[in-house]
Amino acid sequence: MSTTTRVWVNGDLVDPTGPSVSALDHSVTVGDGVFETAKIAAGQPFALTRHHRRLERSAAGLGLPPLDLAFVDKGVAAVLDGPAIDFGRLRYSVTGGVGPLGSDRDDSSLTYIVLAAPQPLPPESGKLTVVPWTRNERSAVVGLKTTSYAENVVALARAKQEGAIEAVFGNTRGELCECTGSNVFVVVDGVVLTPPAGSGLLLGITRELTIEWGRAAGIEIREEALPLDVLQSADEVFITSSTKDVLPVHAVDDRTLSTVRPVTSELQRVFRSNAERDCDP
Repeated sequence: MSTTTRVWVNGDLVDPTGPSVSALDHSVTVGDGVFETAKIAAGQPFALTRHHRRLERSAAGLGLPPLDLAFVDKGVAAVLDGPAIDFGRLRYSVTGGVGPLGSDRDDSSLTYIVLAAPQPLPPESGKLTVVPWTRNERSAVVGLKTTSYAENVVALARAKQEGAIEAVFGNTRGELCECTGSNVFVVVDGVVLTPPAGSGLLLGITRELTIEWGRAAGIEIREEALPLDVLQSADEVFITSSTKDVLPVHAVDDRTLSTVRPVTSELQRVFRSNAERDCDP
């Protein structure tokens, strides 16, 4: 990890490369925790209130006790203090705390972790690759942003081997689902389509804002179940995430898409103009 990363754990700024979380923390032993990633732009976190609300939903879904968001905010303020980060990533996690070596929990205090670091701006467009593994739309943790990310690590490594920026999962029904850390949209005959919650995806904050702001701008956007192979016929494809905003896709596996993408370009413009007006929409 870069030494430019700022780290706060349970009330204190700590050495980013030194020990700061117990080896018995349940996030270490079984991945028992939830997290959020927000964009940092000009030193300010973006859409933090929406990220907080989703963190609470994820924690409730995982069975964690109520979170102390005021404590999280202290951590956010601490890692953002100092020279402004022009563009970067704010990540904050809450774990089950110190626990047993198995999946059961003790009645222990939660662990709060907040990190901030600069990162490069996203590229102008990216390639996607469809991986052979599936999302389980009936999983016990479907729709929750948990720290159990090994599946995504494996899939993203495969994507990078293929020269892609993201990996695309289908679900067990053969429907388009999501990427490892992004939501996926397609444009068919001028209409923007994206999978619904029932397809097993994590409902992204940027996805939510893209839908809201796009509809307000008069763009037709529908949430509906889509076959995975829609990626081979759609007129345009794009992904959304906290640090990528609305990112055009120029290729899906061996298929090259047109660089003329009027709907995606308009959504990029709409998103950017709205985000510039309000950092916590």
